[in-house]
Amino acid sequence: MPTCQNCQSFVTERYVKVFEPEGVTQPRACPHCEDMVRRGKTVRAKKN
Repeated sequence: MPTCQNCQSFVTERYVKVFEPEGVTQPRACPHCEDMVRRGKTVRAKKN
């Protein structure tokens, strides 16, 4: 069962397949991560 590396929330395998590069099984950030932003294939901390 995949979990987010940032907030430890459960994510589906489909989410990982769509939003993570091939070979990554645990996402770096998920929709529950309010402090992280996805930009293309990278993940970064949200600017305040």
